[in-house]
Amino acid sequence: MSQDTLDTLIQSTVEGLGYELWGYDYRPHSENGLLCIYIESEKGITVDDCVAVSHQISAVFDVEDPIPSAYTLEISSPGMDRLLFTGKQYKAYIGKTVKIRTRIPLENNRRNFKGTIEELTEQEVTLKVDNEYYDIPFDAIDSARLQSGTKQGR
Repeated sequence: MSQDTLDTLIQSTVEGLGYELWGYDYRPHSENGLLCIYIESEKGITVDDCVAVSHQISAVFDVEDPIPSAYTLEISSPGMDRLLFTGKQYKAYIGKTVKIRTRIPLENNRRNFKGTIEELTEQEVTLKVDNEYYDIPFDAIDSARLQSGTKQGR
């Protein structure tokens, strides 16, 4: 499976149904992987929206077979504690609290950071954690999630 193929199939299917692709997370596993797709709409997302996208993704994936092993498909809205996937999303939440987990340990052998998004460049996000600043490269981020109580910005 090519990452570009998966990106293209998911994005074109979601957008073809009239939704915005917020992002997706694929976690392969030898037994049963997990593909979570997050969709957004100005009107909000209902269970029926998730079902419609699930049926369409399943039909496209049955034909294209971009994931050859067994996996579970989940469709969801990003929710209040939304994951952040793109620089544009990080930029929309500057000044908000986020929890970031990195793939590898960074400064002080640390992988978990919870702080305020201060600024970003094309390569990294600057996080203020307990009055200390950390520059975290985007390619080192495993997951980034807004924290409850953080108002949505756009």
